[in-house]
Amino acid sequence: MEPTQTFRARCVALPIENIDTDQIIPARYLKVTDKNGLGEALFTDWRSDPAFVLNRPEAQGAGVLVAGHNFGCGSSREHAPWALQGFGFKAVISTYFADIFKNNALKNGLLPIVVDPETLLQLTSLCEEDPTTTITVDLANQQIVINDSQTVGFPIDAFSKHCLLHGVDQLGYLQDQEAAISAYEGANPQRVNTSSL
Repeated sequence: MEPTQTFRARCVALPIENIDTDQIIPARYLKVTDKNGLGEALFTDWRSDPAFVLNRPEAQGAGVLVAGHNFGCGSSREHAPWALQGFGFKAVISTYFADIFKNNALKNGLLPIVVDPETLLQLTSLCEEDPTTTITVDLANQQIVINDSQTVGFPIDAFSKHCLLHGVDQLGYLQDQEAAISAYEGANPQRVNTSSL
């Protein structure tokens, strides 16, 4: 997993509420265990409409998706964040994420950013009016900067933040603690299990 550093990206707005994981990546794509190519299947049923926002030229190369409320509801599937990342998104902004999607996203390096409704409405309007609208995402300081002028903070738990900043998953985090674990084990003699005596 690549570390999530401060990055600047164009955004694209998809202001639809209650987008579920089957719309993000339909179940027929869940047979694969490889992430490669899933970006092409992102919102595949909606992309059959030539006017769909991700089919527009300005959506190509966008790094932030500005979504509606309750993004990622529905069944659990890691393929949903994989598909979003495969398309090029590094972050998704909404007022609320379904817990399962949020956890899957964080574990796979996709940053779910929660903002208040007013900020989401402003971002949506900006992206729709001007496709060149950019957002700077600063994970270390837990804030986004809109068009280099307005700063908005966002919450994230400390463990997920650490893992994203260092580009490690849960297993990688444990492996990074090997020296501390060895030092503890070395300083503490083996304990006898008296329950079996």
